[in-house]
Amino acid sequence: MAKFVSVGKILNFHGIKGEAKVGFTKNQEDFFCSLQEVYVKKERDYELLTITASRLHKNFALVKFDGINSIDELLPYKGAFLYVQEDTIRENLEEDEFLIDELVGLEIFDNDGKKQGFVVGVSNNGAHDMLSIKTNSKKIVLVPFVKAIVTDVSIKDKKIFINNLEGLLE
Repeated sequence: MAKFVSVGKILNFHGIKGEAKVGFTKNQEDFFCSLQEVYVKKERDYELLTITASRLHKNFALVKFDGINSIDELLPYKGAFLYVQEDTIRENLEEDEFLIDELVGLEIFDNDGKKQGFVVGVSNNGAHDMLSIKTNSKKIVLVPFVKAIVTDVSIKDKKIFINNLEGLLE
């Protein structure tokens, strides 16, 4: 069974011809506007929506779906999350990009190989991603997910190596 990943949300309508105002993840404009189809979850199933046009407007995307030509036809979708198959996301990841669910649970090691904790979450502060790490002392600390600090990520070995700067995990 295909796994789906959320890429946006229909926030409202735009105009009277069924165009949707869609919010999406920051810095993903090019990826979102390249999509030709998305899915909407209806109860337990995913309904395919074909995108006939999309454009950026302020911090949102304005999207026209095939077969939706009025506000009344779009209203049932208002508030719905938009999904793509996980494979679509993976095809567009850069070499040093990861899915959040791949990082959560990975163990954190310093460059000497000493276990420091594990990842419990990932967030973004506007400048870059942050790893939420539960340390050996049971504290939750935020660590910037930048090359100067995160030196290696091995999804296969379920390990992340960090440059443990003084005070970073305290």
